[in-house]
Amino acid sequence: MLIDSFRPGGTSLDELPPLLAKRAMTPRDALHRIALSTSFEARNPGADTFVTVVMEQLCGIEVQKSKRELEIGKAAYDGDGGLFLGSRATNQSDVVRIAATHQDAARHLAEREFERLTRSTLSKRERARTGKRLHRAPREFVEVLTEWLASDAYAQRVALGAPLSNRNWVRAIYVDLGGALPSDDATEALRSALDGLGDPVPLRSAIVRMLLDGEGTRAPRSGDIGDPGAWVDTTFSRLLGRAPTADERAAFVGAASTGADGPEIVLYTLVTSEEYQTS
Repeated sequence: MLIDSFRPGGTSLDELPPLLAKRAMTPRDALHRIALSTSFEARNPGADTFVTVVMEQLCGIEVQKSKRELEIGKAAYDGDGGLFLGSRATNQSDVVRIAATHQDAARHLAEREFERLTRSTLSKRERARTGKRLHRAPREFVEVLTEWLASDAYAQRVALGAPLSNRNWVRAIYVDLGGALPSDDATEALRSALDGLGDPVPLRSAIVRMLLDGEGTRAPRSGDIGDPGAWVDTTFSRLLGRAPTADERAAFVGAASTGADGPEIVLYTLVTSEEYQTS
């Protein structure tokens, strides 16, 4: 909901990930807090834009089909009372609270997260059932995710693979080559540059080359890797999540053992491969 210069910040938002990880906060609570933030308001200024985005992003409501609700929400944003989505609203905070806790918000969250994980659409029946469950018991979100990750839909999605988004690719390449996430500024700068290209592959390759030559992410030399065979096995497992085939192992062990730059050639080949750039 918030990108580029409108990336949310501040103590109340920075603490969301650990609170969610500890299950001390539900996704519904987190969305509520984000929509109340000054970052969200700055990204969506004015009654019309603000209420429209709240209805669409939090509840999945097509505003063109719910113009009456939009007008009531706008009036409440400006301080006039009204029955917004079935509950009394008299201010901007009420609009956010009502939308975030509405049953449509639970259904929209279920639909969006299922599609994010499986790259497929949740059936209307399952959308209604899961939405009702999360509306009634929002803390069961982790259990719902666990069920989806064990489902046939997720297994099929993993088998087919899907291109990594530019943002996820940037984060992955920094972790895999440097062992640490990039800064938020670096992530967003590179993501923005990649998003602006019709074909980001050449720039991705240039970024890989930059990292392999850079301080802190520089590729190891052949004398630093120990047993080339063991290193190739570990590198395949770490980067691709699988063991190399016999032919791959022979070819990459040979490359890793040839000259001081052998390991760099192996790393460059693997992380610029189509297989690495899908998830």
